[in-house]
Amino acid sequence: MPQITRDSLMTLEAYAKARPQFRAQVMAHKKHRTLQIGGNVTLIFEDELTVRYQIQEMLRVEKIFEAEGVADELEAYNPLIPDGSNWKATMLIEYPDPGERHGMLSRLIGIEDKIWIMVDGGQRVYAIADEDLERENAEKTSAVHFLRFELDSAMVRSLKRGAGFAAGVDHPQYHYTVDSVDARVRDSLVEDLA
Repeated sequence: MPQITRDSLMTLEAYAKARPQFRAQVMAHKKHRTLQIGGNVTLIFEDELTVRYQIQEMLRVEKIFEAEGVADELEAYNPLIPDGSNWKATMLIEYPDPGERHGMLSRLIGIEDKIWIMVDGGQRVYAIADEDLERENAEKTSAVHFLRFELDSAMVRSLKRGAGFAAGVDHPQYHYTVDSVDARVRDSLVEDLA
């Protein structure tokens, strides 16, 4: 998959003008790349468009325009773009009440290693989590993790032929399964595969 380059990004001024329309486009796109697993875990599957939006937003918020700063953002975010044999997702653990969130994050240590997908009733593929840095400690896990699901060639072929997939979490403190992922989400994710 192509990587985002500095030359392909909008300047801060151009992005300020394009932002409302671009943001609306990305939010509509993300609707078909979002998977809720139970009431408190959400996977947002990344692709070139979602990562481009994140980079543009970071440059805008941080007012980054110098080459070194832009290069740092590209280095941080480009690895989130799937490369044709995998899906990459941002996992959010969401509990609206701060007290409940604090308690659950301490009980959900290791959850990022218990997220799985299963293509067409085959074997579970567990996520490879947080390759950039550790996001948990002995007391709690983070509310945000970055996941990669590596698919073998048979899985890719099955998905391209229309096979469905399931997803789930099998952590002792959080156990949910989505037996059949929505077809619109499935179709959007199949576009990431070479």
